[in-house]
Amino acid sequence: MVLAKPENQHVLQAFSVAGKVAAVTGGARGIGLEVSRGLAEAGAEVALIYSSSAYDADAIAASISADANGVKCRAYRSDVTDANGIAATLQEIERDFGHLDIVVANAGIVSYHNAEDYTPDQFSEIMRVNLDGAFYTAQGAARIFKKQGRGNIIFTASVSATLVNVPQKQAAYNASKAALVHLAKSLAVEWVDFCRVNCISPGFISTDMIATQPAEWNQKWYSMIPGNRFCDAYELKGAYVFCASDASSYMTGANLIIDGGYTLP
Repeated sequence: MVLAKPENQHVLQAFSVAGKVAAVTGGARGIGLEVSRGLAEAGAEVALIYSSSAYDADAIAASISADANGVKCRAYRSDVTDANGIAATLQEIERDFGHLDIVVANAGIVSYHNAEDYTPDQFSEIMRVNLDGAFYTAQGAARIFKKQGRGNIIFTASVSATLVNVPQKQAAYNASKAALVHLAKSLAVEWVDFCRVNCISPGFISTDMIATQPAEWNQKWYSMIPGNRFCDAYELKGAYVFCASDASSYMTGANLIIDGGYTLP
């Protein structure tokens, strides 16, 4: 097994994803929306995958296309917890765009419960989306990448994979993200001859997930970040472009933590 090696090129060209096709799950809001924008801005055609009808995904895709000088961007509705469904969606994207080069498994959910009070359904729901859904997405991508002989998978994990957050209680979420990081490492080794697999682990990002939480939680989190602020989702775009591009060609199985120093003290 040999990790693919690109030709030496100008460093700015190495960061380009022009001519590539990227699919992003959870791509209609939050981090996924900014990842979709970033990849389009870097030249990729983008398939934005969403699950909820609460978002006008077609309008969002049109906006991304317009903002990125007309690069092709289309929206696809799919449920990552349906293994056959997400695989079929990725195959549809491959047919529509002609090929598929980058898949960002970004869809995720969180809930807060005392560990002793989780119902089986509550615990399983987190695992179905954050772990099973990410695996099904990667599995569907890998079948395409193996046939092509190339590809790139990026998981959105979390700092919660490496520490236990306080004051909120979220054992299932933490466990799902820790498992996701190790899954990425395992797949990086198993699939090294046809794709790279990496994780990005954000800290506290200013999205709806944070905005809807109690003020005292936000104050506690804020006090624990050496960077002394939360991160805006657009600040993650460059990291995803780096992982998606030839600039990171020798990186696989890595977990890139972006958290303003939160995990350091």
